[in-house]
Amino acid sequence: MGDINLTLQTLWRETSDTESVRQRLYQVLRQSIIQMVLAPGKALSEKEVADAFSVSRQPVREAFIRLSESGLVEVRPQRGTFVVKISQRAVLEARFVREAVEVAVVRQASAKGLASSVIDELNELIARQRRCIQPHDATLFYQLDERFHKTLSLAVGQHAAWKVIEEVRVQLDRVRYLSVPDTTPIARLVDQHVDIVSAIEERDVTLAEQAMRRHLREILVSLPDLVHRFPEMFDAQETQSLIEEAAP
Repeated sequence: MGDINLTLQTLWRETSDTESVRQRLYQVLRQSIIQMVLAPGKALSEKEVADAFSVSRQPVREAFIRLSESGLVEVRPQRGTFVVKISQRAVLEARFVREAVEVAVVRQASAKGLASSVIDELNELIARQRRCIQPHDATLFYQLDERFHKTLSLAVGQHAAWKVIEEVRVQLDRVRYLSVPDTTPIARLVDQHVDIVSAIEERDVTLAEQAMRRHLREILVSLPDLVHRFPEMFDAQETQSLIEEAAP
């Protein structure tokens, strides 16, 4: 786990030392799974993780339990803990929920309008996202992407909506990391953000809804290609089941 440990340590330093060890471990492991540092199917060892961070095994065990509840790891009795492979069904269901919530958010934003300070903040985030295109910095882009969508939700006072989005996006994020830049260019996603903000500024509800739907349906385009290119990342049994269901 040499290289993996270096990445985990980097993620650890990005967490706040005011939080509990358990919370910091959960954040680091969650992010490392989303970013594919810990690949689908990988076995996780309580002892190795505890040794890597010089902590006891108890907070590691608690972090594993939370990851299991989030659907990111599976604890198999007598066998160990493993990173769950990507479920296409879970991805599609999460995308459906996210679209329903975020289209409602953008409908409200375009109908009521947003303060100029919020529009400025959104445009600044877009400008920073554009600077991620040339170096193909997916990690920074998705941090800025999260801030973009969070800013929209909070700007219209929909804090509960953002909590729902946070809960379901974990099923989407690994696919999104896989898709950039080869399947889904960052530039395309940035341009879609521009379309969303432009529609809100014009107070065009229909255009805003269309722009958000187009943006969130990008994953429907990339998913089949990713399953083909990275079959080892996906639940093979489920993939076969979906193929059989689609057969005439």
